Amino acid sequence: MQPIQGIHHITAFASDPQRNVDFYHTLLGQRMVKTTINFDDPGTYHFYFADEIGTPGTVMTFFPWPHARRGTPGNGEVAATGYTIRPNSADYWRHRLTENGVTIGTRHMRFGQEVIPFRDPDGMALELIVSDEPATIQPWRGSPIPAEHELRGFHSATLWVDSAEHTAAILLGQFNYTFVGQEGNRYRYKGASNDIGVYIDLLERPGQPRGSQGAGSVHHIAFRTVDDTEQAEYQSQLRLAGYHVTDVKDRQYFHSIYFREPNGVLFEIATDAPGFLYDEPVETLGTTLRLPPWLEQHRETIENAVPKFNHPALAAQS
Repeated sequence: MQPIQGIHHITAFASDPQRNVDFYHTLLGQRMVKTTINFDDPGTYHFYFADEIGTPGTVMTFFPWPHARRGTPGNGEVAATGYTIRPNSADYWRHRLTENGVTIGTRHMRFGQEVIPFRDPDGMALELIVSDEPATIQPWRGSPIPAEHELRGFHSATLWVDSAEHTAAILLGQFNYTFVGQEGNRYRYKGASNDIGVYIDLLERPGQPRGSQGAGSVHHIAFRTVDDTEQAEYQSQLRLAGYHVTDVKDRQYFHSIYFREPNGVLFEIATDAPGFLYDEPVETLGTTLRLPPWLEQHRETIENAVPKFNHPALAAQS
């Protein structure tokens, strides 16, 4: 089987939809490539932020629930998401974040690369990781960020686990990741690609409490497969290995299967195809509420149920 290439997307919970859009779209300069709803909870939005076209490995998605309580970080979840920035962009981002009221944590080095930690408005841990490694993305032409300083997709995700050994068994034995190295209780693994979103860090925290999900918590992390055939192979292989893998879910822009790894992190395996241009042209991606065919008949009810927010891209056009 083709080894897993890396991260496809990461999905988290947020609270206020407007604040979520303002932070990721306007402050971080990630294009809102899709505005839709949670297919399992149609009264809730599902926002997708990424590069110009939603390249796998750049996609951060949110379920915003107004007035949702904050989650409590702990074992069994993605504890931090890292974006790549170029070496000449560190000063730009430190200035941009601080002038917009974002508190930057203590800068430090990790596996020889500078890490700039900060949090989103719901307290979710984010990191800017300075790297000159390849990053094949489609820069957003309408970004408020100068092209030379745009985020370069995901660098890595840090998972808090009770035992690194059990999660590593999936990464190495099922996904064909390779072990990169260890720093203290942090273990790094790399996907098969030499591009974006290839690193998974396991931070071993034996005996620590499990996380409690809410606003600012990651719901799941998705890994890349090319198409349905490849995904089906992983589904079969994981089931034979004893993991409880779901049936395929149609998410319109990709197909998904889910299972929990032994430490409790929810893993998804998602297809690259068909992508976010499936139902919108690139020029207007994300600017209208998109519904799957089976919910289109309920559009009026759904539009009345979800909270209103101001889309910055539409405001710029008016």
